[in-house]
Amino acid sequence: MLINKDMKMADVIHLDHHLLHVINRFNIQLGFEDKTVETVCKEYQVNTDFFLEIVNTYHDPSYFPLKNLQRFKPTLLVDYLQKTHHYYLGIKIPEIEQFINQLLLNNKIEPVHSKLLADFFQSYKTELTTHITKEEQRVYPYVKRLEGYLTQSIDKELITKEIKDYSIQEYEQEHDDVEAKLYDLKNIIIKYLPSPTDSSLFNKILHDLFELERDLNNHGRFENLILVPIVEKMEKDLLQKIKKS
Repeated sequence: MLINKDMKMADVIHLDHHLLHVINRFNIQLGFEDKTVETVCKEYQVNTDFFLEIVNTYHDPSYFPLKNLQRFKPTLLVDYLQKTHHYYLGIKIPEIEQFINQLLLNNKIEPVHSKLLADFFQSYKTELTTHITKEEQRVYPYVKRLEGYLTQSIDKELITKEIKDYSIQEYEQEHDDVEAKLYDLKNIIIKYLPSPTDSSLFNKILHDLFELERDLNNHGRFENLILVPIVEKMEKDLLQKIKKS
């Protein structure tokens, strides 16, 4: 069942509560009353069509509207991706880290096992942070500048140099596979740590890791299948515009 603009936003949450953190990324807060998705989006000045494509992609793993998403402005997608970064580093990773610290303190785990889990988590956190920082500092500003160039008078030398110095193809090659290390982190807990005195913390950590993995997979699909082709087209259009001028 796909979500549509005429559904009540409250019913969307009842249908799939996992969408709460996705909806929050649009700065939409609870207190929907009986308002429809379209009404809530208008109140929060959110593009309704874009909102629906995003939430349906998270709601239904088989749903991925490639052509629909590629028609939106790159900055709209970049803004959403930046909000997912804030969710990862500002909310989800600290939450998982807090659970892991509780686990290490409360379950009398042998020092060798404590060190294994703590070190591996910190290694994953560092890799994810490095990956996100690279996108925030280089990739996303580059995308925004390209979009601006298409609507402004063109400085031929500046644009040609910028695309030559860094094209989106380079980003494709640099896109780290952080999902692989996340899989290894889950396996340490599932396979190699001794049985805990309190399995509830283990379950909480694993639940959050699986949710993070699902979210990161969608994030990567947005970047690789939507953002990259859009930017490649912008690069091509700009270079052709320069040739003709």
